[in-house]
Amino acid sequence: MTAATDEALTRLRESDPSAGIAGSPLAEGLAREGVRFAAVGGPLEARWRDALSELAQCIRVLDDGHPGGGAPVLNEGGVYRGSWIESTGTINTEILARFAPQVARDTLLLFARHQREDGMIPYKVTADGPAFSQIQIVTPLARVVWNHYLLTGHEGGRDHAFLSVMQGAMERMDAWLARYRDTLGTGGVEAFCTFDTGHDLSPRFWFAPDRAFRGDARRVDPDSALLPVVAPDLTSNVAAQRAYLGRIAEELGGDSAAWDAAARRSVDALYAQCFDEADGFFYDRDRTGRLHRLQGDVLARVLANEVGDEAFFTESLRRYLMNTRKFLAHYGFTTIAMDDPRFDHDASRNSWGGPVNFLAQLRAPHAFERHGHVAELALVSQPVIAALAVADRFPQCLDPWSGDAGFTEVYSPSILWFLDAIERHAGILPRPDGEVWFTGLTPTRLDHGAAAQAIAYGRRVGEAAFELVADDGRVDVLRDGAAAFGFPRGWRVVTDRAGAVQAVVGVGARPVTGVLTLPSGDLELTVAPNERVAIAGGSVASRAGAEFVAPVF
Repeated sequence: MTAATDEALTRLRESDPSAGIAGSPLAEGLAREGVRFAAVGGPLEARWRDALSELAQCIRVLDDGHPGGGAPVLNEGGVYRGSWIESTGTINTEILARFAPQVARDTLLLFARHQREDGMIPYKVTADGPAFSQIQIVTPLARVVWNHYLLTGHEGGRDHAFLSVMQGAMERMDAWLARYRDTLGTGGVEAFCTFDTGHDLSPRFWFAPDRAFRGDARRVDPDSALLPVVAPDLTSNVAAQRAYLGRIAEELGGDSAAWDAAARRSVDALYAQCFDEADGFFYDRDRTGRLHRLQGDVLARVLANEVGDEAFFTESLRRYLMNTRKFLAHYGFTTIAMDDPRFDHDASRNSWGGPVNFLAQLRAPHAFERHGHVAELALVSQPVIAALAVADRFPQCLDPWSGDAGFTEVYSPSILWFLDAIERHAGILPRPDGEVWFTGLTPTRLDHGAAAQAIAYGRRVGEAAFELVADDGRVDVLRDGAAAFGFPRGWRVVTDRAGAVQAVVGVGARPVTGVLTLPSGDLELTVAPNERVAIAGGSVASRAGAEFVAPVF
């Protein structure tokens, strides 16, 4: 190791992630998970600590007077007082489970506890109680529940009681949606208002009310010229929900067949009602049968809801997500296509009409990684890491041209995105399926003075304490203080939970040649972007990978 990596490792071992947040639920979670981070040079380490401090402020008790309540839960942060099912109770909690799993569990149970008698899960819970004026479903709750169940059940035993409680709540919500949100009989799921999809200030919902008719999510305004609309993000959300409810049913001793069939019917309705084959895009269809041809982050949501095969995802990257005329700005994915004349350039307000929104950034990895496009995800994440590293707050929005922080502050989605991005691209990330990712895209080449000379990351997995230390050329991993393996910058090494190497993945934007150092000896490899090289017995067993799609201009 170099002098810089030696210093990074020393700083890591001397660090106390609970500094400034001692006694908080977050500090307790970090201590149990053994999460630590250090950086030599640049602002990253200080910003990582800022992120922890501000995330701790977002964890508060909301319902101590409710039977079964009183536990600290994640709050949205910023101007948003409480927990939202669109974000706090789903994608935010999915990330938080790696850092404070008990808080994540209690946040999920909060929504089940406040479910209404007719089956509707509240769109938010605040200190004033639950609210039901819209549905606001985006990330599939069942996927989050399932991943939490798997992630936290490796060594300590799986929590069947938790899974059963959440299963009942989600099944009742599915029945509620089928009863009240398919008024046109299409098999799709309908939006009655702007807030149903959380698209504040988006031209997607011009001439629609913010909330459902008279504040009742079961009712659509009968005098609306356009509503209801069959919404692709809502429909694909329910399709994914049903697929994961099938997995949960099997895990608890039931049969998945009915849920699998229901999921297929939802996907069929999605394509029949919302897909335009010529555009390769999903649009809202209004009650008159017309498609609303606005290209927004709906496509990314549908992809994150596990719709489409690898060929469709690659084409979506080329035409839309990696296209700099559409959604790929230098500082993240925009929420409306940049070539749409309705694009909103004002990031200083809560706008889903153009600016980069951190909730959209937080949802993106699932789709990219499901299809093996890890190198594209890593590429587009680097400028956003740099922007947050030098920002004066953790905002909801970024200006896609400058990277300047926009609306609000102390916002848990951007805080969690930063923590996730450090761990996902230059740290140690345990997966629900039992894999552990050691990723070496060391943040040594960030712009705006954000680059570090070297970094170190620590995490406990099972009974083992792992440390990753890296500079601009090399990554070394230690297990319980002893050398485990090493590899060049630009690779990800995949292991099991004991640290046995299973694969090498290319996360750089070009082929990277280097040496994988193992206890059994060295293995020289060239690994292309997105390529996964399976390793068995210290040798290459197979190679596979997705096409790399560079930014399109």
